[in-house]
Amino acid sequence: MVGKGWPAVGTRHEMLSEAVDVINGLFDGEDSFNFRGKHFDVAQAKLWDLPDERVPLGIAVSGPDSCSLAGRKADLMVAVQPEEELGRLFDEAGGKGKPRVGQIAVSYGTDREAAVKRAHEQFRWFGFGWKVNADLPNPESFHSASQFVEPAHVGDQLPCGDDVDEYVEKIKPFIDAGFTEVALVQIGEDQQHEFIEWAEKELLPALRSI
Repeated sequence: MVGKGWPAVGTRHEMLSEAVDVINGLFDGEDSFNFRGKHFDVAQAKLWDLPDERVPLGIAVSGPDSCSLAGRKADLMVAVQPEEELGRLFDEAGGKGKPRVGQIAVSYGTDREAAVKRAHEQFRWFGFGWKVNADLPNPESFHSASQFVEPAHVGDQLPCGDDVDEYVEKIKPFIDAGFTEVALVQIGEDQQHEFIEWAEKELLPALRSI
């Protein structure tokens, strides 16, 4: 969408639905895939380097429309809010039995104050919820919407530091809401390796126990 504006949510859903049809058509391996839609036209397209196994297609959801789209056309749903209702809507639209992935940002580090600071600098918009985030069109809008968010607010919402119990407490709502998988997004490029090692040894055993 770079340089083409930010259309209303209804138009974006139409565009996403067509894009999913195109992606699925290409993954089906047709010799000459053709598609004519309201927003996209594809003529004689072919994906030459097909994977041995079809790549699962996930769609992020936040409400009835996106849940309906995901249930009908995706292999799994992704959500950043641990709401049981999203899974129910996904199932009703055809997603029953398909994976439900909950996504949550985390800020690992042995210094919790530094981890909270990093989360505040890079992810303070996370707490707005997807319905708000999806309608913010540019970085200036995100800055304006998040300028009054304090570090303490981010630290209360997202797992920060290296306290396993805190991570379990804040991730558990996804499990309780019926999500089958949880994707952890580590904030900050310098801590990725350390986070993976710590998660393997400390966090994952604790999560599996619940």
